[in-house]
Amino acid sequence: MPEATKDESATSQAPVKRSLRKRSMILSAAMHHFASHGYEAARVGDMASQLGIAKGSVFQHFGSKDGLFLEAYKSALRELPAYLDVPAAVKEAGFFSIVRYRLSLPAEYWEQFRVAQRIVLLGNYGSDLDLKKRIAHFVATEDPLGTAALVKMGMQRGEVRRDIDPMLITSILECTFERMQDALLSGEQDRSLFQRTDLFGGNREQLIDQFVTVLRGAIGCGQPA
Repeated sequence: MPEATKDESATSQAPVKRSLRKRSMILSAAMHHFASHGYEAARVGDMASQLGIAKGSVFQHFGSKDGLFLEAYKSALRELPAYLDVPAAVKEAGFFSIVRYRLSLPAEYWEQFRVAQRIVLLGNYGSDLDLKKRIAHFVATEDPLGTAALVKMGMQRGEVRRDIDPMLITSILECTFERMQDALLSGEQDRSLFQRTDLFGGNREQLIDQFVTVLRGAIGCGQPA
């Protein structure tokens, strides 16, 4: 490639790289801002002021506050560990062992994902209906947590019913398992999102046992090991 062409290529790529860096900087700041203030109270102008940029620059990259939050949600969910990202012994023990292990992880473990977890909670329970629809489309399309892979593993091992469509079982997990995990992790801190957590009886491990029993009854096959 001639030298002049190389220079032209580098020159043309520079603005793109700067734009990507700026977009990443805005997104990182937005995630922390949303996590601290919540979805409704967050202000794009405050985020822009914090970064020392024009408010219009944020909209240029993300279109709207909803667009910015959606990208923050996507980034947050991709940061969380997938369901099959568990110790080998837990995975070998099977589907319901993975469920139990995931629910039993202590709050200290999730502290490393504090911002991401908070964003996901806000998106799932603290955003408006239109945004929830866009979030649901993203989750169904990308499945960043690997819920479908977990279901497939359970079916292949003969632990999960095969007479039910895998997509339906995946939806059941998203509506029950994930809700239960969110409530266990954040119910005390986010009572506005989980108003019924104080109605649960028993301790944490008892709740997990009861949940696994109910889930096994709904989608499991065979007897527990």
